[in-house]
Amino acid sequence: MATLLIVEDDKQTNEAICEYLKFAGHKVVPAYDGAEALRIFNQGEIDLIVLDIMLPKITGVSVLHEMRQTSHVPILMLTAIEDEYTEVLSFDEQADDYITKPFSMVLLGKRITALLRRSRRTISLDTMMLGDVTVNFSGYTASDNNGKIDITPREIDLLKLLVEHKGLVLTRSQILDDLWGDDYVIVDRTIDTYIKNLRKKLRLDCIVTVKGIGYKYEVDR
Repeated sequence: MATLLIVEDDKQTNEAICEYLKFAGHKVVPAYDGAEALRIFNQGEIDLIVLDIMLPKITGVSVLHEMRQTSHVPILMLTAIEDEYTEVLSFDEQADDYITKPFSMVLLGKRITALLRRSRRTISLDTMMLGDVTVNFSGYTASDNNGKIDITPREIDLLKLLVEHKGLVLTRSQILDDLWGDDYVIVDRTIDTYIKNLRKKLRLDCIVTVKGIGYKYEVDR
Protein backbone atom coordinates (compact mmCIF):
# COMPACT_ATOMS: atom_id res chain seq x y z
CA MET A 1 0.00 0.00 0.00
CA ALA A 2 1.30 3.44 -0.94
CA THR A 3 0.29 6.75 0.63
CA LEU A 4 -0.87 9.17 -2.07
CA LEU A 5 -1.47 12.90 -1.71
CA ILE A 6 -4.27 14.03 -4.06
CA VAL A 7 -4.14 17.79 -4.62
CA GLU A 8 -7.21 18.93 -6.57
CA ASP A 9 -9.42 21.92 -5.70
CA ASP A 10 -12.57 20.51 -7.30
CA LYS A 11 -14.11 18.48 -4.48
CA GLN A 12 -16.05 16.10 -6.73
CA THR A 13 -12.98 15.28 -8.83
CA ASN A 14 -10.80 14.89 -5.73
CA GLU A 15 -13.29 12.52 -4.11
CA ALA A 16 -13.61 10.45 -7.30
CA ILE A 17 -9.83 10.06 -7.59
CA CYS A 18 -9.53 9.15 -3.91
CA GLU A 19 -12.28 6.55 -4.08
CA TYR A 20 -10.76 4.90 -7.14
CA LEU A 21 -7.27 4.77 -5.64
CA LYS A 22 -8.53 3.51 -2.28
CA PHE A 23 -10.24 0.67 -4.12
CA ALA A 24 -6.88 -0.06 -5.77
CA GLY A 25 -5.38 -0.62 -2.32
CA HIS A 26 -3.74 2.74 -1.58
CA LYS A 27 -4.07 5.13 1.32
CA VAL A 28 -5.14 8.55 0.05
CA VAL A 29 -4.84 12.00 1.61
CA PRO A 30 -6.84 14.80 -0.07
CA ALA A 31 -5.80 18.46 -0.28
CA TYR A 32 -7.78 21.27 -1.91
CA ASP A 33 -5.25 24.09 -2.29
CA GLY A 34 -1.53 24.58 -2.65
CA ALA A 35 -0.90 25.74 0.91
CA GLU A 36 -2.71 22.72 2.36
CA ALA A 37 -0.74 20.42 0.05
CA LEU A 38 2.59 21.77 1.28
CA ARG A 39 1.49 21.53 4.91
CA ILE A 40 0.45 17.87 4.55
CA PHE A 41 3.56 17.04 2.54
CA ASN A 42 5.83 18.51 5.24
CA GLN A 43 4.02 16.66 8.03
CA GLY A 44 4.09 13.07 6.84
CA GLU A 45 5.51 10.38 4.63
CA ILE A 46 4.00 10.61 1.14
CA ASP A 47 4.89 8.07 -1.57
CA LEU A 48 3.40 9.89 -4.57
CA ILE A 49 1.55 13.13 -5.34
CA VAL A 50 -1.16 13.83 -7.89
CA LEU A 51 -0.92 17.60 -8.26
CA ASP A 52 -3.37 19.87 -10.09
CA ILE A 53 -1.79 22.96 -11.67
CA MET A 54 -4.66 25.43 -11.21
CA LEU A 55 -4.94 25.64 -7.42
CA PRO A 56 -6.10 28.32 -4.97
CA LYS A 57 -3.53 30.15 -2.75
CA ILE A 58 -0.41 28.57 -4.34
CA THR A 59 -0.28 27.26 -7.90
CA GLY A 60 0.60 23.65 -8.62
CA VAL A 61 3.82 24.62 -10.38
CA SER A 62 4.91 26.64 -7.32
CA VAL A 63 4.01 23.71 -5.06
CA LEU A 64 6.04 21.41 -7.31
CA HIS A 65 9.01 23.80 -7.13
CA GLU A 66 8.86 23.90 -3.32
CA MET A 67 8.61 20.12 -2.98
CA ARG A 68 11.57 19.60 -5.27
CA GLN A 69 13.79 21.59 -2.90
CA THR A 70 13.70 18.72 -0.42
CA SER A 71 12.26 15.63 -2.08
CA HIS A 72 12.32 13.43 -5.17
CA VAL A 73 8.90 11.91 -4.45
CA PRO A 74 7.07 11.03 -7.71
CA ILE A 75 4.74 13.85 -8.78
CA LEU A 76 2.11 13.51 -11.49
CA MET A 77 0.72 16.83 -12.73
CA LEU A 78 -3.02 17.00 -13.36
CA THR A 79 -4.51 19.87 -15.31
CA ALA A 80 -7.19 21.10 -17.66
CA ILE A 81 -4.60 23.23 -19.43
CA GLU A 82 -3.41 21.61 -22.65
CA ASP A 83 -0.54 23.63 -23.98
CA GLU A 84 3.11 22.91 -24.61
CA TYR A 85 4.41 25.72 -22.40
CA THR A 86 2.63 24.42 -19.29
CA GLU A 87 3.77 20.89 -19.94
CA VAL A 88 7.39 21.94 -20.53
CA LEU A 89 7.31 24.13 -17.41
CA SER A 90 6.10 21.19 -15.33
CA PHE A 91 8.91 18.97 -16.56
CA ASP A 92 11.45 21.79 -16.09
CA GLU A 93 10.39 21.82 -12.44
CA GLN A 94 11.05 18.04 -12.37
CA ALA A 95 7.53 16.66 -12.58
CA ASP A 96 7.55 12.91 -13.30
CA ASP A 97 4.42 12.73 -15.43
CA TYR A 98 1.57 14.84 -16.79
CA ILE A 99 -2.06 14.02 -17.56
CA THR A 100 -4.72 16.33 -19.00
CA LYS A 101 -8.39 16.50 -18.01
CA PRO A 102 -10.68 14.86 -18.85
CA PHE A 103 -8.85 11.63 -18.15
CA SER A 104 -9.57 7.96 -17.62
CA MET A 105 -9.33 6.75 -14.02
CA VAL A 106 -7.89 3.50 -15.33
CA LEU A 107 -5.13 5.39 -17.16
CA LEU A 108 -4.43 7.52 -14.09
CA GLY A 109 -4.17 4.38 -11.98
CA LYS A 110 -1.80 2.76 -14.47
CA ARG A 111 0.47 5.81 -14.52
CA ILE A 112 0.54 5.95 -10.72
CA THR A 113 1.44 2.28 -10.51
CA ALA A 114 4.23 2.74 -13.05
CA LEU A 115 5.65 5.74 -11.18
CA LEU A 116 5.58 3.89 -7.86
CA ARG A 117 7.29 0.86 -9.34
CA ARG A 118 10.05 2.97 -10.86
CA SER A 119 10.59 5.00 -7.71
CA ARG A 120 10.89 2.15 -5.28
CA ARG A 121 14.32 0.71 -4.83
CA THR A 122 14.55 -2.68 -6.46
CA ILE A 123 15.34 -5.26 -3.83
CA SER A 124 18.46 -7.25 -4.61
CA LEU A 125 17.39 -10.75 -3.74
CA ASP A 126 19.54 -13.82 -3.33
CA THR A 127 18.10 -15.72 -0.39
CA MET A 128 15.18 -14.97 1.88
CA MET A 129 13.71 -16.52 5.02
CA LEU A 130 9.95 -16.93 5.14
CA GLY A 131 9.20 -18.52 8.49
CA ASP A 132 11.09 -21.80 8.49
CA VAL A 133 11.38 -21.79 4.70
CA THR A 134 14.52 -20.58 2.92
CA VAL A 135 14.06 -19.39 -0.66
CA ASN A 136 17.13 -19.15 -2.90
CA PHE A 137 16.09 -16.86 -5.74
CA SER A 138 19.32 -17.11 -7.72
CA GLY A 139 19.34 -20.91 -7.45
CA TYR A 140 15.56 -21.25 -7.93
CA THR A 141 15.20 -23.52 -4.92
CA ALA A 142 13.32 -23.56 -1.61
CA SER A 143 13.83 -25.71 1.46
CA ASP A 144 12.67 -26.13 5.04
CA ASN A 145 13.71 -28.30 7.99
CA ASN A 146 12.57 -31.38 6.09
CA GLY A 147 14.70 -30.65 3.04
CA LYS A 148 14.07 -29.42 -0.47
CA ILE A 149 10.59 -28.20 -1.46
CA ASP A 150 9.23 -29.03 -4.91
CA ILE A 151 8.78 -25.60 -6.52
CA THR A 152 8.98 -24.41 -10.13
CA PRO A 153 11.18 -21.57 -11.48
CA ARG A 154 8.06 -19.65 -12.51
CA GLU A 155 6.71 -19.82 -8.96
CA ILE A 156 10.05 -18.49 -7.68
CA ASP A 157 9.91 -15.65 -10.22
CA LEU A 158 6.36 -14.78 -9.16
CA LEU A 159 7.33 -14.65 -5.49
CA LYS A 160 10.35 -12.47 -6.30
CA LEU A 161 8.18 -10.07 -8.32
CA LEU A 162 5.75 -9.66 -5.43
CA VAL A 163 8.53 -9.17 -2.87
CA GLU A 164 10.27 -6.58 -5.04
CA HIS A 165 7.03 -4.58 -5.08
CA LYS A 166 6.19 -5.04 -1.40
CA GLY A 167 3.00 -3.23 -0.45
CA LEU A 168 1.97 -2.52 -4.05
CA VAL A 169 -1.00 -4.26 -5.62
CA LEU A 170 -0.05 -6.00 -8.87
CA THR A 171 -2.88 -6.86 -11.23
CA ARG A 172 -2.99 -10.23 -12.93
CA SER A 173 -2.28 -8.49 -16.24
CA GLN A 174 0.82 -6.81 -14.80
CA ILE A 175 2.10 -10.13 -13.47
CA LEU A 176 1.48 -11.82 -16.80
CA ASP A 177 3.31 -9.05 -18.67
CA ASP A 178 6.29 -9.21 -16.31
CA LEU A 179 6.69 -12.97 -16.19
CA TRP A 180 5.41 -14.16 -19.57
CA GLY A 181 5.51 -11.11 -21.83
CA ASP A 182 3.42 -10.75 -24.99
CA ASP A 183 4.56 -13.96 -26.66
CA TYR A 184 2.37 -16.28 -24.59
CA VAL A 185 -1.40 -16.67 -24.61
CA ILE A 186 -2.24 -17.25 -20.96
CA VAL A 187 -5.50 -16.48 -19.15
CA ASP A 188 -5.45 -14.20 -16.12
CA ARG A 189 -6.71 -16.94 -13.82
CA THR A 190 -3.50 -18.87 -14.39
CA ILE A 191 -1.98 -16.47 -11.86
CA ASP A 192 -4.50 -17.61 -9.24
CA THR A 193 -3.21 -21.17 -9.58
CA TYR A 194 0.40 -20.06 -9.15
CA ILE A 195 -0.52 -18.03 -6.06
CA LYS A 196 -2.38 -20.98 -4.60
CA ASN A 197 0.65 -23.21 -5.16
CA LEU A 198 3.02 -20.70 -3.55
CA ARG A 199 0.84 -20.35 -0.47
CA LYS A 200 0.54 -24.11 -0.08
CA LYS A 201 4.14 -25.10 -0.80
CA LEU A 202 5.81 -22.35 1.24
CA ARG A 203 3.05 -22.00 3.86
CA LEU A 204 2.71 -18.28 3.15
CA ASP A 205 0.18 -15.86 4.61
CA CYS A 206 1.96 -12.74 3.31
CA ILE A 207 0.56 -12.86 -0.22
CA VAL A 208 -2.68 -10.90 0.04
CA THR A 209 -5.58 -11.10 -2.39
CA VAL A 210 -7.02 -7.70 -3.27
CA LYS A 211 -10.48 -8.63 -4.51
CA GLY A 212 -11.18 -7.67 -8.09
CA ILE A 213 -7.66 -6.37 -8.69
CA GLY A 214 -4.79 -8.75 -8.00
CA TYR A 215 -2.20 -9.57 -5.32
CA LYS A 216 0.38 -7.93 -3.11
CA TYR A 217 3.15 -9.00 -0.74
CA GLU A 218 2.50 -7.67 2.75
CA VAL A 219 4.72 -8.58 5.67
CA ASP A 220 2.94 -6.91 8.62
CA ARG A 221 0.16 -9.42 8.99
